Amino acid sequence: MSGLQRVITGCAVIVLVALAGCGSREPTTKGAPPTVRLLTESQYRNIIADVFGRQIEVAGRFDPVVRTEGLLAVGAGLATVTPSGVERYVALARSIAQQVVAAQNRDSLLPCKPTDPQQADQKCASEFLTRTGRLLFRRALSATEIAAASDLATTGAHEQHDFYAGLALGLQSLLAAPDFLFVTETVRDDPRSKTVQLDGLSRASRLAFFLWNSMPDENLLQAAERGELDSAAGVGRQVERMLDSPRLESGVRAMFTDLWALDDFATLEKDPTLFPAFGLAAANDAREQTLRTLVDALLVRDVDYREIFTNRKTFMTGALGIVYRVPVDAPGEWTPFEFDRDDPRAGIQTQLGFLALHSHAGKSSPTLRGKAVRELLLCQRVPDPPSTVNFDRFNDPASPGQTARARLQVHSTEPSCAGCHRLMDPIGLALENFDGAGQWRERENGEPIDVRGEINGVAFDDPAGLGTALADDPAAPACLVRRSYSYALGRPIERNERKFLSYLDASFARDGYRLRSLLRRIATSEAFFKVTTQPMQVARGESSEGPTS
Repeated sequence: MSGLQRVITGCAVIVLVALAGCGSREPTTKGAPPTVRLLTESQYRNIIADVFGRQIEVAGRFDPVVRTEGLLAVGAGLATVTPSGVERYVALARSIAQQVVAAQNRDSLLPCKPTDPQQADQKCASEFLTRTGRLLFRRALSATEIAAASDLATTGAHEQHDFYAGLALGLQSLLAAPDFLFVTETVRDDPRSKTVQLDGLSRASRLAFFLWNSMPDENLLQAAERGELDSAAGVGRQVERMLDSPRLESGVRAMFTDLWALDDFATLEKDPTLFPAFGLAAANDAREQTLRTLVDALLVRDVDYREIFTNRKTFMTGALGIVYRVPVDAPGEWTPFEFDRDDPRAGIQTQLGFLALHSHAGKSSPTLRGKAVRELLLCQRVPDPPSTVNFDRFNDPASPGQTARARLQVHSTEPSCAGCHRLMDPIGLALENFDGAGQWRERENGEPIDVRGEINGVAFDDPAGLGTALADDPAAPACLVRRSYSYALGRPIERNERKFLSYLDASFARDGYRLRSLLRRIATSEAFFKVTTQPMQVARGESSEGPTS
């Protein structure tokens, strides 16, 4: 190579690097107002386990949170506590506090012992309540708050002649307090930019609930108090530590449970006469199988996110083996399992957790399954059916159609139905080899099942083909980006964040569609912490539900 050629080549490299740098620069956003969110049930349970240990039982019922913009995390920002809900929170607080101070737990959970177990010991009570309240409230307690909780402990100990009974009352007051039950973000003025910004402790909570689905640990709280979360470098150090923590698995599980509405398993029912193999154990294991598969692929093996639609590696139990009709080496345990290359099951959408959840109690549903693919996996909203639709034509037991495909032809004759069903049915029909419980079948009512399908103009011949089409569809990773970002912030996406989402899409692709990289990009971005005092302006069609179909 001549000297001139080397100069030209060097200049070209410099230009390419410069262009790459420009293309990867994070766009600015204005953010949205700070949020006040009710702890979700899973967050509540995780905090109790992280502070006191998993031996503490959280036995109680929670008021349901309304899924908003497709996410419970967003709905939590609109949730209120009913009077009966307050009573349940108080009962839960009492139960947890009594377990914490019980004889079998007090030695490991309390930092001190009273001088006389039958008398009040304000110093010991104050030490415990100060330390524990700091974690529960996600900030240091004020002198007034410490005094109020300690006074309750002292009064209770005097009245019951039992230090631990009194301490339980003080702890109960913290567990039933709004400062514990609600995640309230606070802001401070930024004189340099003449705007507002989240304070360090609010930043710590955003990070913890996004990555861990729990409260900040002591390390993160101290970093916030030292002002380390005010700099990109300080945030980066904490995010790397949090991504390496075992708690990350809990955070990822919670995120996909919300993104894919896996909490609906709590109300899943199947006809035991038609599907005797799909009992309670199989239903519970089906949900867990989905989560284990995701954790193994996206965290342990760190594969391209799109591979989950073609992946054959999973885990199996005896209860699942009966439904899948596969041998299981250790029926009482979770064991790794991989479907053969010629097996029709390929991808998360062919597991029981998807197939059974998006079916009726007594039969499969191509429409429900197609709708779930559109809305949960591709973020494409399908409108609800018109109120004037007569469903009798579709559910007539005397219908001459012996297969779902034949029966669904009726939709094409109804103008009010045809448009939406063209979006759903061709996808769901590809999964008709799996009955309402997700079991394999080759015929329906004696007739062979035609599983050819189509999605967004891409035709395929079988369930594996659907998985390949999903893996190749750019809407799939874009959906994960949008929903993850909305989940992280606990609010809908703002109009001013469109360019930032495009930046996340491009970054996700450059990072090989790795989930851990996406989590890092979001958690270390300026947009993640940006707040404003201006009213929200939701980006219609680009919220957590994604573009409207």
